[in-house]
Amino acid sequence: MKLWDKGVEPNELVERFTVGKDRELDLRLAGCDVEGSIAHVKMLHSIGLLADGEFEALLAGLEQVAGEVAAGKFAIAPHVEDVHSQVELLLTQRLGEVGKKIHAGRSRNDQVLVVLKLFFRGEIRRMAQGAQALFDALIALSERHKAALMPGYTHLQIAMPSSFGLWFGAYAESLADDMHLLLAAYRIANQNPLGSAAGYGNSFPLNRSMTTALLGFDDLHYNVIAAQMSRGKTERALAAAMSAVAATLGRLAMDVCLFMSQNFAFVSFPDALTTGSSIMPHKKNPDVFELIRGKCNRLQAVPNEAALLCANLPVGYHRDMQLLKEIMFPSVEELLSCLGMATFMLQHITVKDNILDDEKYSYLFTVEDVNRLTLSGVPFREAYKQVGEQVQQGRYHPTKTVHHTHEGSIGNLCNDKIAKKMEKTIREML
Repeated sequence: MKLWDKGVEPNELVERFTVGKDRELDLRLAGCDVEGSIAHVKMLHSIGLLADGEFEALLAGLEQVAGEVAAGKFAIAPHVEDVHSQVELLLTQRLGEVGKKIHAGRSRNDQVLVVLKLFFRGEIRRMAQGAQALFDALIALSERHKAALMPGYTHLQIAMPSSFGLWFGAYAESLADDMHLLLAAYRIANQNPLGSAAGYGNSFPLNRSMTTALLGFDDLHYNVIAAQMSRGKTERALAAAMSAVAATLGRLAMDVCLFMSQNFAFVSFPDALTTGSSIMPHKKNPDVFELIRGKCNRLQAVPNEAALLCANLPVGYHRDMQLLKEIMFPSVEELLSCLGMATFMLQHITVKDNILDDEKYSYLFTVEDVNRLTLSGVPFREAYKQVGEQVQQGRYHPTKTVHHTHEGSIGNLCNDKIAKKMEKTIREML
């Protein structure tokens, strides 16, 4: 069954190619399709296109399908093109001619669009919740280990004293920044395209404001062509946001892999959370973080893939856009999985104390000693020269004291302020 059926069966090879993975991927959209259809029939009833009895029958039928979706009993039949066709087929089989009235006032184009908007809105909320859980874990670790010093690096050379509080907190605040991009994607997704039909409106007196309210959208996509142009635009905005989160997560994973190595040995995990070697009995490999790193690097390619798929398409709908589901749906699941695993792993991390007692980290304190001399009245350039000469001549002996008090430094992490940043942005999505 196809919503565009004209009484001529398409070539089997053409049908298989054009349907692609829709039957598999569309199962995720079933609940959203029913939700959008319920709002649509309520609106059709309000403008007189459905009689009371017809409306009641359709509403009951849709609620029955919603129950089947929730119970995991909904399936797309092999001869049915997609989820939208399957829902209409079930209504027609169960209700007769009334089931055929559900599509009045909409095209499959705006039907698909509203379903995707609802789906992505929900997925963005899931990602925001996953990011919040990881953020909370990072902030808790930052507070717990704020007094534990560690080396800071530039160019992978020891640079200045840092702390585990500063390191964990840095990734927390980076996640808070990423949420601004996720919120932007949410706002683009949270607009109602229903009623735009095939992209040129409809001669029925549709009440698009009503469906906007019923579906909980913030606003309408007013211009019907612009509504159709949001197919692809929504996905590209979401891909960019996911890429930003993945970049933060991938960088954290790289740090953990580095810091777990014996050359650093700053952090460790229980044996059960690491893997071994088939030949080297001593190995404790950070496979989880290596996979997070790899998956997140791959996720950073998603914006390019979505952009190239939609590049140079003229105005209106094109079947190319169907392939966006094959890009976006697995990517969403991948990112959610990485966020969940990172949160789980960090709940079991152990950090090493007294790292800076090792003599090889003595030069970390050169800046501290330059600043100490400067605070005593020595001009900065002169203080820099004096400490530099001590280093060059092998006479440098660090004081090994750290006194950082400004906002965001080792002694003043401002985690409460960072948490408020995150809370403010997340609140708009949840």
